[in-house]
Amino acid sequence: MKILHAVIETGGKQYKVQEGDIIYVEKLDSPDGGTVVFDRIIAVFEGNDVTFGDPLVSGATVEGKVVKNGKSKKIMVFKYNPKKNYRRRQGHRQPYTKIQVDKITVA
Repeated sequence: MKILHAVIETGGKQYKVQEGDIIYVEKLDSPDGGTVVFDRIIAVFEGNDVTFGDPLVSGATVEGKVVKNGKSKKIMVFKYNPKKNYRRRQGHRQPYTKIQVDKITVA
């Protein structure tokens, strides 16, 4: 059996995935335990065979299960101007969706 890899695009980023992988993507509108289907597939790798899209591979999909929705660790954003008494501190937690890839299909 050939191992399938796929390059998917979601949230403006690209991820190389295979079946069983767990990835963290930008927040999706899917509840915990739900399924999600990615149809923006850029490339598919089947053993030594490679299929590149122009710009997308037609008929290819990647299905996954939403493990959880959450927020990443807090980062501190600190701005200041020296000698001007200007200081601003702000925290940020980026929301994410944790997905387990179940199946890669190529038509």
